Amino acid sequence: MGLLRLINKTIESPESNTPQEDAVAAGQKLKTLRNGRNITVREVEQASRRIADAKGDRRFCISNGWLAQLENSASEPNIQKFFSLSVIYRVNFLDLLRLYDVDVDEKQEYEPVADPYLTQLIPHKPNVGELFTSTEQLETILMANGKVNSNPTPHIVYGQVGLTDFTMYPMIRPGALLRIDTSQNKLMSGIWHNEYERPIFFIELRGAYACGWCELQGNQLLIIPHHSSRASVRRFTYPREAEIVGRVVGYDTGCVDLKPQD
Repeated sequence: MGLLRLINKTIESPESNTPQEDAVAAGQKLKTLRNGRNITVREVEQASRRIADAKGDRRFCISNGWLAQLENSASEPNIQKFFSLSVIYRVNFLDLLRLYDVDVDEKQEYEPVADPYLTQLIPHKPNVGELFTSTEQLETILMANGKVNSNPTPHIVYGQVGLTDFTMYPMIRPGALLRIDTSQNKLMSGIWHNEYERPIFFIELRGAYACGWCELQGNQLLIIPHHSSRASVRRFTYPREAEIVGRVVGYDTGCVDLKPQD
């Protein structure tokens, strides 16, 4: 593990590299890792053959020719052979994948990218312009005193309204970024002078999310859409089917509708 970190520091790839250049750098790191273990390509082949025999699967066997091609970036990685390399080199399998820009820890980060149509939480604070073209300075503030603590706090999380979610349209349009205060997760009743004073909540629906005004009627949580929206009121058993994540205290929305893209 320590050797792989050292290799990553000594053979760094510039961020502007092309995929082909990144592959060359990954091959160099693999070769450096093997040399650091004082293992020849022939010894790798012999060790992998023993692993393949034990598993009863020849896909785990690494020929010295294939390994040479991999180190010279003339062949592509293979899951079974990478498993054998991780055993022989005594490194974490996932660390080998990271050499080829495959990081399973980034799974949640790319879920909003893969499915932008669903309303969902964002696992990190979005960079300016990352998911929307405006800046935080243009964010609409929904707190009563018009202030939001600008200091990073653990109870502030971020969400994104799905491209097919018109619950709060046109006040909050599909694709909008949301700032959510998880410390304010209790429903409140009262009289509001305008729609901006009425609390908007971010709700977890056991595998999905929603954003809207809320009312509690007995054990029924009602998600109330904006009065100009074409969406309908939705009912969920509370808290079995729905749970309040927090109050939306700011949002970044466009003034024109976003067009869903394939």
